[in-house]
Amino acid sequence: MARRSLAALCAFAALLSAQTRTIEQRFAEARKNPAELYAFLLRMPKGGDLHNHLTGAVYAETYLRAAAEDGLCIDIKNYSFTGPPCALEGGSAARAESDNPLANSLIDSLSMRNFVAGRESAHDHFFATFGKFGPYHAEHRGEFVAEVARRAAEQNESYLELMAISGSPANALGSSVGFSGDFDATKEKLLSGLPDVVAQLLERLNEMDRGRRDALGCDSQPSTPPCRVVVRYMFEVLRESPKEQVFAQLLAGLMLCSRDPRVVAINFVQPEDGLRAMRDYHLHMQMIDYAKHLYPNVHITLHAGELNSGLVPPDGLRFHIREAIELGHAERIGHGASVMYENDAAGLLRLMHQRRTLVEINLTSNDLILGIRGPEHPFPIYRKYGVPVALSTDDEGVSRSHLTEEYRRAVLSYGLSYADLKDIVRNSLEYSFLPGASYWQDHAYQSAVAACAGGARGKACQTLLNSSEKARLEADLEDRFRAFEK
Repeated sequence: MARRSLAALCAFAALLSAQTRTIEQRFAEARKNPAELYAFLLRMPKGGDLHNHLTGAVYAETYLRAAAEDGLCIDIKNYSFTGPPCALEGGSAARAESDNPLANSLIDSLSMRNFVAGRESAHDHFFATFGKFGPYHAEHRGEFVAEVARRAAEQNESYLELMAISGSPANALGSSVGFSGDFDATKEKLLSGLPDVVAQLLERLNEMDRGRRDALGCDSQPSTPPCRVVVRYMFEVLRESPKEQVFAQLLAGLMLCSRDPRVVAINFVQPEDGLRAMRDYHLHMQMIDYAKHLYPNVHITLHAGELNSGLVPPDGLRFHIREAIELGHAERIGHGASVMYENDAAGLLRLMHQRRTLVEINLTSNDLILGIRGPEHPFPIYRKYGVPVALSTDDEGVSRSHLTEEYRRAVLSYGLSYADLKDIVRNSLEYSFLPGASYWQDHAYQSAVAACAGGARGKACQTLLNSSEKARLEADLEDRFRAFEK
């Protein structure tokens, strides 16, 4: 019986090996033609998108529709949407529903489509789009999340972490309290007003999440692919705000994360090269260091190193990523494009490997905003040092991209194998902020934990999957890989 069991295991291992060779061969053939490669990658399971700004993920065409529905107006000077009353030269946003030249001009203005650098740089055009979307009604936010979830489901994604909860409701409280530089004293003054701010944030979150479910019909059909995409949210601290507002936003975000499991982490957003962002960067990291001790269980991921030589002075490139990790308690880094300009870059990379600090890689965004692409991008350097990476979209609507395109760009630029892609996909769930224990024994993804060594249907494994959302999605990902590879 033992020999028969061993023979069966060997046969199964040989079958898996043959399947692996077959899928690698198919992948190698597809890689020869970008269109075939796209079709292959579209169907391939892609796990999670860990770096995705909701506002920038929405395509311009959706903003055109929302603006028309809300009775907004067109500012013809910069092709943006504004609130009524409408000026004669721009008129109602509804005009764009039947005027192709006008619609095309708006789409180009609200995204990177057809952009040609001139008096306006790609960097400035990209970030300027966020001020042009207009004062759309709050109920659209749930529809926007539904749009992103549908797109994810179409690409065989299973998880989204969306930066969608803005810290701006805390601004008035922060301004009224001020900031003396004394963290303890400022916190004590903020505490009386923070519960009201968090209650307001929770109301917005509930409205948005309810709107997502309504738009997708998840209450009546919870098993549809878009409804099966697990959506979690991140809290956005606006780093270009005055420091008293940043501190209030940070504490509000940490309090919100500690109260609602749907909000899994905080992040600092807005251009890292902005005036306040650069001037107050060290202070912001000190704020996080202080606040993290108040809320030690809240996850932190930070935009750091979304910079390039010439965009800021050389000394501004030397420390952002390291401080985000060592002082800002970042468990993940968003972008990290300027890592090789950091002081002791090799030592920093070794530290990131040791701490398993994942980098959220945004290839299209780094190309469009920073002009960093191909061999200039540190993506292969991170992999050389064993730093975990995951591909993400950043602002897929503004970039006119999506996660499949990010994978295709990575394959064509860096010669990745199918096995490489599987590791990157698995990283996107292993280093997510989903709660619970991992399905995997270690980060090599060669063996499941002991409870699941005998298969996912065993009693011990089912106990794990029922108790861990992370393990459950990781096991589901393996099922998706098996189905895809067959």
